[in-house]
Amino acid sequence: MMSAGWRSPGEFIQDLRARASRLAPRIVFPEAEDPRLLDAARSLARDAIVRPVVVGRGAPIPGLEYIDVRRDPRRERVARDLLKARGERGLDEELAWELAGDPLYFAADLVRHGEADGGVAGCARPTADVLRAGLWLVGTRPGVKTVSSSFYMVVGDFRGLGAEVLTFTDCAVVPEPDVEQLAEIAMAAARERRLVVGDVPVVAFLSYSTKGSAEGPSVDRVRQAVELVRQRQPDLAVDGELQADAALLEAVGRRKAPGSAVVGRANVLVFPSLEAGNIAYKLVERLAAAVAIGPIVQGLARPFNDLSRGAASDDIINIAAVTALQSEVRGD
Repeated sequence: MMSAGWRSPGEFIQDLRARASRLAPRIVFPEAEDPRLLDAARSLARDAIVRPVVVGRGAPIPGLEYIDVRRDPRRERVARDLLKARGERGLDEELAWELAGDPLYFAADLVRHGEADGGVAGCARPTADVLRAGLWLVGTRPGVKTVSSSFYMVVGDFRGLGAEVLTFTDCAVVPEPDVEQLAEIAMAAARERRLVVGDVPVVAFLSYSTKGSAEGPSVDRVRQAVELVRQRQPDLAVDGELQADAALLEAVGRRKAPGSAVVGRANVLVFPSLEAGNIAYKLVERLAAAVAIGPIVQGLARPFNDLSRGAASDDIINIAAVTALQSEVRGD
């Protein structure tokens, strides 16, 4: 297993891409009209990080595998799959056919059927569209009710271990998670971290309280979620409620939460709300010059990831590499 101690954030990015390239997965990209996506797809193909498949509604793109949804016979299958998923909720045949001609839904159906190992979208589409396509056509893993997200924050040395990767979850999907959702978010983040970063997850549920130093409804919710995770995954290192400094710094943690096996070691930070997580990742990205990779979607049967609409080509390449690593293990 890998561990913290990369000499720089850039070294982790290089390692991430190298590990993805050994899997040689097919990753589908449904935004052929976006020049950032095309630049990234060409780089991914040239450097053999993944095998990109671009889906669009236009002329072939030289040097890339391209699918024109207007001419591909699988559009009928996509429409049938959409009707199966949403017909009982009001989706009719006409709208299903129209959506089946949308590259986003077409791409999600390729992932559903294993004709692509994962998908990446969001350059030109809002998160809600990407999640909807993923939920309707890729679906969730067995036993999973909550789809959520993580950011992988690649930070410089702050506790004497070299550059590190911290998982921040959930920062993009579930606004006010209840106890069950918080527990599922934490377990999904731990699972994905094993695949993507390759180390052992150490999970801290964050709060404005550490071990009873304050009270409130959100503190109670965090405590209950911690106990639920412990019941369901007793081998997972998890603790809470913890303030961020106690979770991250051993000297602080030993004072505030003596006896905890997580303090000073946490690498998965579970935020009590989307508001807290989103604010935190943006602050760390800007003030600590961290590299933010994400949002990475958690809980789907196969990886189908979102992009920020402000993503640069390098961001797309990194998300594609993460998607490749998520695809390594399926059906568990």
